[in-house]
Amino acid sequence: MRFSKTIAALMAAAVMLMPLSACAGKSDSPAAEETSAVQAAPMRDIPSTELIKEMHVGWNLGNTLDSVINNPKGTELPSDWETAWGQPVTTKAMIDNVAAQGFDFLRVPVTWEGKFGEGPDYKIDPAWMARVNEIVDYGIENDMFVILNLHHEDWHMPTYENEAAAQEILVALWTQIADNFKEYNEKLIFEGLNEPRLKGDPSEWNGGNAEAREVINHWNAAFVETVRNSGGNNKLRHLMVTPYAASSGDNVLNDFAVPEDDKVIVSIHAYLPYTFALADNAQGTKEWSADNAADTRDIDYLIANLKDRYIDKGIAVIIGEMGTRNRMNTEPRAACAEYYAAAAHDAGIPICWWDNNAFVGNGENFGLFDRNTFEWRYPDINAALMKPSSEDKNG
Repeated sequence: MRFSKTIAALMAAAVMLMPLSACAGKSDSPAAEETSAVQAAPMRDIPSTELIKEMHVGWNLGNTLDSVINNPKGTELPSDWETAWGQPVTTKAMIDNVAAQGFDFLRVPVTWEGKFGEGPDYKIDPAWMARVNEIVDYGIENDMFVILNLHHEDWHMPTYENEAAAQEILVALWTQIADNFKEYNEKLIFEGLNEPRLKGDPSEWNGGNAEAREVINHWNAAFVETVRNSGGNNKLRHLMVTPYAASSGDNVLNDFAVPEDDKVIVSIHAYLPYTFALADNAQGTKEWSADNAADTRDIDYLIANLKDRYIDKGIAVIIGEMGTRNRMNTEPRAACAEYYAAAAHDAGIPICWWDNNAFVGNGENFGLFDRNTFEWRYPDINAALMKPSSEDKNG
């Protein structure tokens, strides 16, 4: 998800049918000067359809490692990037707290742009890699699954003209990331891209065009091939691939080519229903009811479509971003969260709440966990998200 998604109004219809510079300077992270605390672990050889049965509800560390500095000097410390959008520095205690709430996977969105050098090597700054590694370990040490991705990157405009240049960067970055994490077991999942799309184009959020969708298919294939050839446990690594803009629109999914690999997971983002979950306050509504078919229709269609297209055909799916913005309406938000979580759970699809640590005002307030005070602001929403999988455990 982007820092601002006002333009995302165009997504509703689809649902229904920096310059490159090395980041110099010494890291302020202890992990920069020591190896990971996580040692090489045995890797289970299981298909992704089996893996996702162990995943239910996840939590996004939003607007943190994916933050962007508009005019980087090239001397920023990892904490400068991590806090650029107003977040506190992430601590293990935060992730311990998230895990204690019952979230069984952690998605770590990461923007690498601004932290790697020029080609042909595109070398990632070691201090940044170490900080990413440190936060991944916070999740792994809590026995969570962790999803690691490339997030707010501007170099991958999906056009034929840019395809080769962007693929060179994509391959170079994933070669380095995969090598760094090659001894981790199946608890660590790589996600090749986040919402790749035609930024600034009128079609940006409503499916793009056939050219963009084809280019993204090529990049997904290159990502899978790169990781598979990178050694260690990566030959068995579970990998998430995304359609154009991570959209669930039929016009997008009809052109989406899932690589033939039994350890590949389709990555979808779906804030539904749009007017309740994502639209700004002027266009949106505070009301939602499970008894109103107009309110449940979009969620029902999404889950049925993903089940028919993928789950029933032996292809794993994770909804990597979902949630509802706060409009001072906790009760309907909790009801919607329970309905969404139950529908996805019944279809065998894990969901991951987008938490950007924002709570009030006119912005995209998806926060559940106040990382400054360690308060869970809306425990009823937490309970609603966990209810379907908790009922399974309690038999």
